[in-house]
Amino acid sequence: MAGINRKLPNSDTPNSEIYGGLDPREIPAYRVTDAASYLGIPVTTLRAWSRGMNYAQRDGSKGYFKPVFSLPDPDQSLLSYLNLVEAFVLSSLRREHLINLSKIRTAIDSLQERFNSTHPLAEHEFQTNGVDLFVEEYGQLINVGRGGQLAMRQVLEAYLTRVEHDPSGRAAKLYPFIRAIGTDQPKNVVINPYVSFGKPVIAGTGLPTRVVAERFKAGDTIPQIAVNYGRKEEEIGDALRYELKIA
Repeated sequence: MAGINRKLPNSDTPNSEIYGGLDPREIPAYRVTDAASYLGIPVTTLRAWSRGMNYAQRDGSKGYFKPVFSLPDPDQSLLSYLNLVEAFVLSSLRREHLINLSKIRTAIDSLQERFNSTHPLAEHEFQTNGVDLFVEEYGQLINVGRGGQLAMRQVLEAYLTRVEHDPSGRAAKLYPFIRAIGTDQPKNVVINPYVSFGKPVIAGTGLPTRVVAERFKAGDTIPQIAVNYGRKEEEIGDALRYELKIA
């Protein structure tokens, strides 16, 4: 409501007590439909990456692609936050190249063995010295020359600048793209597993972008919402752009 000041405290401080001492990054938390919406990935693509996919072979028999990710609970279809980050990184290749799940899985298997990690794409080590290994491995599998590998590396790096890691090296904050992918843009919307149960919020707060969109749809203007929550109009505007993009 206009006139009510709802300034929010900084909500980036991790507090795992509400998760029973568990790392919220590993808890099943995201439905495939929600995760796909947050990241701008087709639901069918993300479902195949997370749950596997049946397909028809040329001889009429059925084949099966194993999942690309390791879900926290194989009996559920829910993704963890680390799965969300993995999908975000992999989506960079999906947007620029034809993805072959079996070959992408082979490249990821190399990373898992090299880094001894279940979720290598969500680790800081991948960002620092694993990109070249992945690009080389994947590039060879799809017969991409040096020019194509350079293009893949540039796309991956554009995505990796949107992922921040904690001191342990694991992904802790994901800043989804709001405007054109690859452009230098503010990090005004964040998905943080410790804030608002991993829902998209305005960075530095616990204010869900969904709430901003609901108030805007109810008739409040961007300046009104910005004043009510003590935020910049640019932040409120980006929250709306993001919500309109994923709606």
